[in-house]
Amino acid sequence: MIASRAAHATVPITMPFTDRADAGRQLAVRLDAWRGDGAVVLGLPRGGVPVAFEVAQALDAPLDVIVVRKLGVPSQPELAMGAIGENGVRIVNEAVRAAARVDDAAFAKVEAHERAELERRASLLRRDRERVALAGRDVIIVDDGIATGSTARAACLVARAQDASRVVLAAPVASPRAVEELRDVADDVVCVETPESFFAIGERYQDFAPTTDDEVVRLLVATRR
Repeated sequence: MIASRAAHATVPITMPFTDRADAGRQLAVRLDAWRGDGAVVLGLPRGGVPVAFEVAQALDAPLDVIVVRKLGVPSQPELAMGAIGENGVRIVNEAVRAAARVDDAAFAKVEAHERAELERRASLLRRDRERVALAGRDVIIVDDGIATGSTARAACLVARAQDASRVVLAAPVASPRAVEELRDVADDVVCVETPESFFAIGERYQDFAPTTDDEVVRLLVATRR
């Protein structure tokens, strides 16, 4: 009976990351090649910023947020027909738009709504801080994990539209499928782990409490100082 109970004992599952800060430090090791080469680290708000903060500290690189908004098809908001970024960047997936039969008026309505939200979010997070220019620089876009990759894809496209010379997408954990699909918009995709059995980003963290706007602002201010 003792042997039987031992055979059926529950084995604790070890989480790869204690929290986002720990994940950022582990990710930074994989990005050491960019130390001191003038790269810019961009965190995807909100959860990607604590990870990006650790990467920026390790690489001695400037930190900023990359605020993007997907332009969802009106009848299927999760289906992206484009994306927008700061400085008037606008990317349109004409194939999706045509298939969904979204006319100019409907598209403009979605874009206006998302543009207003983007400007609000950027102003809230940056406060009086100027956006870091990306033209001619290597850009490392960081999130706390990549599941479907739709937001990461939009961020890569926006960075390219802002004339980044090279776009690197980095995350502590990502689904293998998303990594492969994102290679057409990123020059490199760097992850600590890409587990085959991937269900949710949070399952790889011991502490995956939501990141607040105040925390994002605090980290951006700390980096500036």
